[in-house]
Amino acid sequence: MRHIAVLLRRAPRKIKRTKMNLIKVMRLIAILICFCSLLAAQAPPLAVVDEALPSFDAGVEFHMLLHASGGVPPYVWSVASGDLPEGVTLTPEGLLAGCPAKPGAFTFTLKVEDSGRPAHSINKEFRAVVAASLLIEWLQPPKVRDNRIDGAAQVSNGSADNFDLTVIIVAVADNGQATATGTNISRRKPARPMFQRPLATRCPTAST
Repeated sequence: MRHIAVLLRRAPRKIKRTKMNLIKVMRLIAILICFCSLLAAQAPPLAVVDEALPSFDAGVEFHMLLHASGGVPPYVWSVASGDLPEGVTLTPEGLLAGCPAKPGAFTFTLKVEDSGRPAHSINKEFRAVVAASLLIEWLQPPKVRDNRIDGAAQVSNGSADNFDLTVIIVAVADNGQATATGTNISRRKPARPMFQRPLATRCPTAST
């Protein structure tokens, strides 16, 4: 009976200590939440540092890391609306990279979100211009007509460099005799509009 009485007397004390420890933990959690909220409230507002994107060249690979400031890092990036240029991707870390497939102007909105509780986010619209460094388009694919090779190409230079271009077309007859035609486009200046260049030559008479 003495041992039972001792156990009964000690049981309520253990329950009180457990309740006290739980209260302390809850108070500590509340203090931490208030502290984190205070830090978030004192942090500068979230902002996108990058003002504009540089121009890109079609077919040329690039890597560009976007930057944000304020809020609570780390940040998570995503595409809010619009489409990135074909061949270009955006990682959650803000890495914009790829190889633009086609020239043109593209407008899209990017979203950056911080790690605050609650999280804060901001959207910003960007415009990307993809230039065609060198574009050659066949308006009339080369063909052999009777004793001639005819064709026409359209050429434009959207890069910032001059270039020398020589187009050569080779036709091989059934007897193995080859005929070549071509044209030279010298010192084509940058940002010149498209122009057409005919290609034509007379095939030599096959010898017997």
